Amino acid sequence: MTTTLPAYDEVVARYEPVIGLETHVELGTNTKMFCGCPTDFGGEPNTRVCPVCLGLPGSLPVANKAAIEATIRIGLALNCSIATWCRFARKNYFYPDMPKNFQISQYDEPLCVDGYLDVEVNGETVRIGIERVHLEEDTGKTLHVGGATGRIHGATESLVDYNRAGIPLVEIVTKPIPGTGALAPEVARAYVTELRDVLRSLGVSDVRMEEGSLRCDVNTSLNLPGQEWGTRTETKNVNSLRSVERAVRSEMLRQAAVLGAGGRITQETRHFHEDTGDTTPGRSKETATDYRYFPEPDLVPLAPDPAWVQELKAALPELPRLHRRRLQQAWGLSDADMQSVLNAGAVELIEATVAAGATPAAARKWWLGELSRRANETGVELADIGATPTQVAELQGLVDAGKLNDKLARTVLEGVVAGEGSPTEIMTNRKLEVVSDTGALTAAVDEAIAANPAIADKVRSGKVAAAGALVGAVMKTTQGQADAQTVRALILERLTP
Repeated sequence: MTTTLPAYDEVVARYEPVIGLETHVELGTNTKMFCGCPTDFGGEPNTRVCPVCLGLPGSLPVANKAAIEATIRIGLALNCSIATWCRFARKNYFYPDMPKNFQISQYDEPLCVDGYLDVEVNGETVRIGIERVHLEEDTGKTLHVGGATGRIHGATESLVDYNRAGIPLVEIVTKPIPGTGALAPEVARAYVTELRDVLRSLGVSDVRMEEGSLRCDVNTSLNLPGQEWGTRTETKNVNSLRSVERAVRSEMLRQAAVLGAGGRITQETRHFHEDTGDTTPGRSKETATDYRYFPEPDLVPLAPDPAWVQELKAALPELPRLHRRRLQQAWGLSDADMQSVLNAGAVELIEATVAAGATPAAARKWWLGELSRRANETGVELADIGATPTQVAELQGLVDAGKLNDKLARTVLEGVVAGEGSPTEIMTNRKLEVVSDTGALTAAVDEAIAANPAIADKVRSGKVAAAGALVGAVMKTTQGQADAQTVRALILERLTP
């Protein structure tokens, strides 16, 4: 049965959303969590495995110290308390991508608890409570082939690649986030964006959502004002910042339609579809009891030395919010201008463009102008648009050198985004360089004067502003490649004493 979705404004006028996010981060260690297998992305399936990560009988795990250290640093950056004693547990469930039929994780005694992360949304600070940060091992990857969707339904066979099984995985779980109202989708996106920036600043992960090293599960529920929170759903493995926002909005609309029709929300996991922005049912949601947790008998408890924790805290890098504040001052931006940069996801891109030689104003112009427009039109993240900060700085350098004007630079940028090469290569190959040689422009200037005698007479009579029309005529004749200042100088040279 097809359900008509209500308008978003109607949903937020009637219901209060509560969201929560569970983010999984693959750590950038050299070896897996409990064995010595490499963690590089890619590779032939099932070639980066050993008896430990395959769960073969008699194999024993050994905890990765680098992963433990990275997790503590994440907890400290998120203002968490670090446990003085904790331990691993076995989380039992039976999936083909779990070679041991259980996952070594943490349950009631996580490594980091009770933190927070502040994010900026529409100029307001929203504090997101962090319930826990715990360490576990990643699963393998199941591939469903022979069907049209890549999912098990309709597939003819399923294959399992265990290369990813056992990679250190940190799970960061927020507390429920009420009170965000209509901004709930934006808050969710802002949180994952800020968290990604924090993780990147720590150097603990490459946080590439497209490669699965940062994955987000989005929890959403609706309730009437003043009533207890509604039943939540969990949208699994949302793999882009844009999709995090879309998944929250989609679930709010769907749940409101179900509730408005007198139905009940089922506690379940759901799949997000990038092409439509919709979610569909996956499976009923397990509880902790279903997983039959018990302490991992093959690993000793963790007891981080408080002195070591303090050393790690003292060595934390400048965190993103402070870094952005410093950049805002250096770039001379107002709060509104900086918010525009944040909303576009362009802070790091502009910073890198400035480091490559462009001015802050020029870098902002390209990333928040032409490139943001293209990103919005194509529905991709700005960082994935196809132009790099180095290329943007090179493009602006050609403009500053007078080799390109803004119109020609936009044409060159089209080529950069299309993958045709560097700005200089595209300018040369397409013969787009500005013509500033007076000899080459003389004929075009004389032709414009002869074709527009009335305008030429105005210039001769002292109305110098009328020269702009003649400049435009020359620019049209030269397809925008003439240097406008040189053309204007030649016109005035011919028509004024």
